[in-house]
Amino acid sequence: MEWLSSLFFSQSIAQSVLVIALVITFGIMLGKIKIGGISLGITWILFVGIALSHFGMSINNEVRHFAQEFGLILFVFSIGLQVGPGFFSSFKKGGLQLVGCAVAVVLLGVTTAGILHLTTGVPIPTMVGILSGAVTNTPGLGAAQAAYADTTGIQDPSIALGYAVAYPLGVVGIILTLIALRFALKIKFEQENEGLAALAQEKKMVEKHSIEFTNQLLDGRSVEYIRDLINRQFVISRVLHANGELTMTDGSTILHIGDKLRLLCQPEDMEAVTAFLGHSVEMTDEEWGHNVPNATLISRRILITKPEINGKKFSDLRLRTKYGITLTRVNRAGVDLIPYQNMELQVGDRVMVVGSEKAVAKVADVLGNSLKKLDHPNLTTIFVGIALGVLLGSIPLLNVPQPVKLGLAGGPLIVAILIGRFGTHFRLVTYTTMSANLMLREVGIALFLACVGLGAGEGFVDAIMDGGYRWIGYGAIITVLPLVLVGTFARLVLKMNYYTLTGMLSGAMTDPPALAYSNTVAGNDMPAVAYSTVYPVVMFLRVLTAQIFILFAL
Repeated sequence: MEWLSSLFFSQSIAQSVLVIALVITFGIMLGKIKIGGISLGITWILFVGIALSHFGMSINNEVRHFAQEFGLILFVFSIGLQVGPGFFSSFKKGGLQLVGCAVAVVLLGVTTAGILHLTTGVPIPTMVGILSGAVTNTPGLGAAQAAYADTTGIQDPSIALGYAVAYPLGVVGIILTLIALRFALKIKFEQENEGLAALAQEKKMVEKHSIEFTNQLLDGRSVEYIRDLINRQFVISRVLHANGELTMTDGSTILHIGDKLRLLCQPEDMEAVTAFLGHSVEMTDEEWGHNVPNATLISRRILITKPEINGKKFSDLRLRTKYGITLTRVNRAGVDLIPYQNMELQVGDRVMVVGSEKAVAKVADVLGNSLKKLDHPNLTTIFVGIALGVLLGSIPLLNVPQPVKLGLAGGPLIVAILIGRFGTHFRLVTYTTMSANLMLREVGIALFLACVGLGAGEGFVDAIMDGGYRWIGYGAIITVLPLVLVGTFARLVLKMNYYTLTGMLSGAMTDPPALAYSNTVAGNDMPAVAYSTVYPVVMFLRVLTAQIFILFAL
């Protein structure tokens, strides 16, 4: 049995892989356990690693360090690709209020941690670990460890210890704070539901409308001429002429008095466009497609899957001119957008095309429309992005007193966000299926947590006995205080709907269990909408502030 003992304790490559695999396996199994409907989830991997390391099962330090850093890179890069397309749109007026409140939660948490450091004397690296655990943000932990190692050349296990001590109460504390706010602010779900319809209406992106054309000044003019007169984004997809003929439109289509128009545009533009063209009429979808004499049009969603289409504009493809079809909507990441000639297409977009069956089939061939092609991950983009991220993270930005770098967390995260948003400009296919992105992310965070636990376990019990139990209280303060202050302000001053409020606060703490609780209480998707709005910015700030905080210790 000597070979078995050697396999578990020799610190070989095989032993390292085996121990990491066992830590991840047992951690995931324990993560399925729920107490009061709450689970620590994948974070159990960290605690299993700490336990095994405490009892003497360690792995080669170089292997552990590599697996830890590579796992962190995979994790933050996958997050960046996911949130990149929505990162900059989060700053638009619709989400600016939510983002502002979430940023306030982040900054208040960092400020609270700084005050606790000054009043208690807890070292900054340890306090950053407590901060990351209190706000349940693992990328912040990784960024802090990477920043400390890059600037000093050594690892500080107290960062992971602080995280491990504060994390469990952080998960529970966020949910308990949401419950406390509900009662303290005297929330009544009946009143919240009254405003829900109006809030949901604000999220609608495209409306369909039927209009009778009555503007005599525009009689005999083309659709392109009329569109240039109105400073609004809209599409006329079909025209029902007075003689009963149904035709699809393009820029050259001539409109006459009495024509009925199928109009698509933004809700806020509908009233102005309708008044300009004529007046509303009631027509069903069947009348527009199936029960009208001479109607030969079909509508179909076509999936863009050809890499050569990625980043091209509608005007470059000249689909309307070549095939006589009309483009009415572009669905990107679940949101319907009004197409325009200079819109850049991305692999994964779904384009609504109206035209004859033959023309629509030809357009489908041009755009790809092959689900099988999306099943293959675009590894070139992923590894080019990781390489650029490592380069960016290694560039010295300041020298006060040590070189300040974005590190192996900040660099790949920023590059991934930029690639996710602007990659199409450089013909990079950034699309990955949700399952592929989730797989990369989960593998990365599992490797990272397993290695952090294996590296921190040796001194865990000693740290707790030597005053580390106080860290639980510090973490509770960091968790609760910012949520109470911002939550109260958002409700009383900004009059924020409670469902939206819970989603925003859950996103500000990047805490999926809190989001799950919010969704259960609300029974609608308003918490998820708010969570996804603030998540990209908050995730970026959590990583950045953790690194900045660490630099004050040097």
